[in-house]
Amino acid sequence: MEKVKVAVIGGSGIYEIEGAQIINELSLDTPWGKPSDSIVIAKIDEALVAFLPRHGKGHFILPHEVNSRANIAALKMIGVEEILAFSAVGSLKDEIKPLDFILPYQVIDRTKNRPSTFFGDGVAAHVAFADPFCARLHELIIPVAKANGLKLHTKETVICMEGPAFSTRAESHMYRSWGAGIINMSTLPEAKLAKEAEICYSIICMSTDYDCWKEDEEHVTVEMLISNLNKNADNAKNLIKSLLPYMGKERTCGCKDAIKSSILTAPQKQNPGQKKKLKKIFPDYF
Repeated sequence: MEKVKVAVIGGSGIYEIEGAQIINELSLDTPWGKPSDSIVIAKIDEALVAFLPRHGKGHFILPHEVNSRANIAALKMIGVEEILAFSAVGSLKDEIKPLDFILPYQVIDRTKNRPSTFFGDGVAAHVAFADPFCARLHELIIPVAKANGLKLHTKETVICMEGPAFSTRAESHMYRSWGAGIINMSTLPEAKLAKEAEICYSIICMSTDYDCWKEDEEHVTVEMLISNLNKNADNAKNLIKSLLPYMGKERTCGCKDAIKSSILTAPQKQNPGQKKKLKKIFPDYF
């Protein structure tokens, strides 16, 4: 099986980067089921990278239907240590304009029915999630994004809502009152599971619209979202290509040991079946 340290989670066409050489396409099974689609392994200027379309090729999986446990487990099983995730978002602030890029530092969970941990069923663990995104990756992303001429907002909070419907106007105003800058349906539980799996994770967001709070703007529609996503696709691809030379190096952050001291269940009390599943992604702990 291919061992790849860097992965990109995003739209199904985002790996169509000029100069990318497709090396392999992996169809994997995990103890938590199948990932959203096959994982494409590509070489870009000598860097190996794994691409996984979050919603499947052709976008047939709704946000609440994404099997994030299988997605993250599959990437962990092929050796991934760093994930660049991409997401369309709605803006909750005047200054975050459509087509701007945002690198959020915090997230507020408004999801409802999504499995958000690998643990449970006889093995208890509580991972620290105070800082949900990898600060070391942020330090790599910010200068490269600016060098690429992108309008990048940082230190924002992303609301992750359940969907699939967009927000009511009352909800949109409430999120603004909380100080949040952007809203999407994709960040969680993806970020939580990456943290548990000891994978460095950062989500790079692309504003497609003002959420419905802004009454002097056209209300968000799927057509508007897709149009702006397509406009930003080239910027996203160029950013990936520019970032890859700086990734896959030695990790100096705490992400690599995130679960090390978080498992509470005594070994003799751990459910053998659950231990077998967890050993697939935590061979050093089980």
